Amino acid sequence: MGLQIWVMGMCFLVYFLSSSLVFVSTSPVLGRKREKGRVYINGRAAIGETDEDFICATLDWWPPEKCDYGTCAWGHASLLNLDLNNQLFLKAIKAFSPLKIRLGGTLQDKVVYESEDSKLPCIPFSNKTTEMFGFTPGCLPMKRWDELNAFFNKAGALVVFGLNALAGRSIQPDGSATGAWDPSNAESLVRYTVEKGYDIYGWELGNELSGSGVGTRVSAAQYASDLISLNNLMQEIYKANNAKPLVIAPGGFFDQNWFTEFINKTHNNLDVMTHHIYNLGPGVDEHLIEKILDPSYLEGEADTFRRLQNILTSSGTSAVSWVGEAGGAYNSGRNHVTNSFVFSFWYLDQLGMAAKYDTKTYCRQTLIGGNYGLLNTTTFVPNPDYYSALLWHKLMGRNVLSTSFSGTKKVRAYAHCSKLSQGITMLLINLDGNSTVEANVAFNGTWSLLHTRHHIHKHKNRARAIKWHQKKAADGGVRGEYHLTAKNGDLQSQIMLLNGEALSVNSSGEIPDLTPLHVNSSEPIVLGPFSIVFVHMPYILLPACK
Repeated sequence: MGLQIWVMGMCFLVYFLSSSLVFVSTSPVLGRKREKGRVYINGRAAIGETDEDFICATLDWWPPEKCDYGTCAWGHASLLNLDLNNQLFLKAIKAFSPLKIRLGGTLQDKVVYESEDSKLPCIPFSNKTTEMFGFTPGCLPMKRWDELNAFFNKAGALVVFGLNALAGRSIQPDGSATGAWDPSNAESLVRYTVEKGYDIYGWELGNELSGSGVGTRVSAAQYASDLISLNNLMQEIYKANNAKPLVIAPGGFFDQNWFTEFINKTHNNLDVMTHHIYNLGPGVDEHLIEKILDPSYLEGEADTFRRLQNILTSSGTSAVSWVGEAGGAYNSGRNHVTNSFVFSFWYLDQLGMAAKYDTKTYCRQTLIGGNYGLLNTTTFVPNPDYYSALLWHKLMGRNVLSTSFSGTKKVRAYAHCSKLSQGITMLLINLDGNSTVEANVAFNGTWSLLHTRHHIHKHKNRARAIKWHQKKAADGGVRGEYHLTAKNGDLQSQIMLLNGEALSVNSSGEIPDLTPLHVNSSEPIVLGPFSIVFVHMPYILLPACK
């Protein structure tokens, strides 16, 4: 009997030690300093609402010859030459079910669409230094358009196509584009698309022609007139269809006066107002990482979101706001920065901030191509930001909660109602490389533990019942945590760790499962240095999330 007790004791000790080892191996890396903080969430009402498919990514027109600062980072990632038979590419898109994809970019206003009545050969872009953006106009063959639509249908993507808004205009010596938009070539593409039964989620007019423009510009009054022409065209072409695609514009950088005049003159012909974000400056900037890790620099973009929200609210328009293109650092980004772990600090903070100001969709530049792709341009293997986007897509619901953090200024905090379950999901970002932060959560507003509302309402002393259930939530709820860190602590690594394990596709090109740690809610949330954590609290019910 003594021997049996001894054996049982040893088994328990081995189990205890192995359990402890598992716990240690999946715990966040601890910093030299420890700080405490508190997340405050007001759950009375949502402060914003996103689209169900908030995450969006772009595909561009740039040919392989597109180079910046002596580096040619685009390879075969153009809409005209992208390998649509790559199974990893297909699986990466299907993992979102669905992913919005915006087709456009700088060269879209130089694209001609092949049509039956065209008498000109359909030739691709070619280098020419005297041309705007360094390339001659290029042509989209209808055979390629067929291939793209077949692929997107198979992948389950929601497609937004950017139309050439410079057709018919003249470029003046001062850089302005004058004259009305000529919709004839665009009309041929749209009619062909409808005849083929291709499902387009939205048609966007133009790229970066608002305000002072990039390369050239169009006045707000003229652009509004052209947008009305586009909407009339859509109403006529899609009149026999049950659903009409969204009419989207202007796809440019925010200019308060220009955007205000434009929205006031579109007279509710616009469904979505899009703007672009490259707030980190040029990709050649040696200080990109410093900017990304500076909370005051990150917060600077909030002013753009706030002012655009105010314009839409005060105009009385039914149009909503999207970020139509955001690569952070322009001119193709920067290798080992905008495609590495450190960029998730910028990207996820952007997603949280945009949602807070009622932005419905956020399109990342790019899905693939340049140095800021979610996927590696050559191998199609996911970069760290791909997994950041996928976690957001799976966890963060539509309703945005007012959230703040008390403690270090190096922690950024956002919260939404959860997407596929009850409860809430928080996003916490620790920009400090030396400190571990222990965070607790406080709720401003009525909340309750799930599955207890009936008991509370039936209880004779409702206040006492609520207090008891709040204690039970703190003592017995189990939350899911997704800790994101860089491999070997190298912020410029292109390998992201989830709860200490490297995220990578297997030999069959399958996207890995994103599995959380399960943590008792009585424990504080531990943010390791230079880490990001999604926290799913399924046991919390807030009025904003009913």
